[in-house]
Amino acid sequence: MLPHTRRIFEGVAGVPRIHFGVGTGELLGVLGEAGGRRRGRRLARPPLDEAARRVGPGKALQGNLDPAILLAPWEVVEKKAREVLRRGASAEGHVFNLGHGVLPSTDPDQLKRLTDLVHEHA
Repeated sequence: MLPHTRRIFEGVAGVPRIHFGVGTGELLGVLGEAGGRRRGRRLARPPLDEAARRVGPGKALQGNLDPAILLAPWEVVEKKAREVLRRGASAEGHVFNLGHGVLPSTDPDQLKRLTDLVHEHA
């Protein structure tokens, strides 16, 4: 896998590249060697601070808040979002996002509050 993936990333040099894999928490070190500047990881496996350790220095991470959390009261959403932000701060760069998008039953006000929280943190 590594030589082929590395060749792909070398072939698209000069553009932003995100290396994303589902269920690849144990391969983050190898993904870090393959190329690209950012690594995506699915939900909280492993936590962002551990993912940052595995991929090594010089790489940004994309880290997720479980979208189902947005169905909970704001206090729960805020606590979980702050945890993602805190753990993401251990990477040299962190892209905050919702894993797998927004559930149809999500209250738009929760999304607005979450967006405001993330922007205040930046």
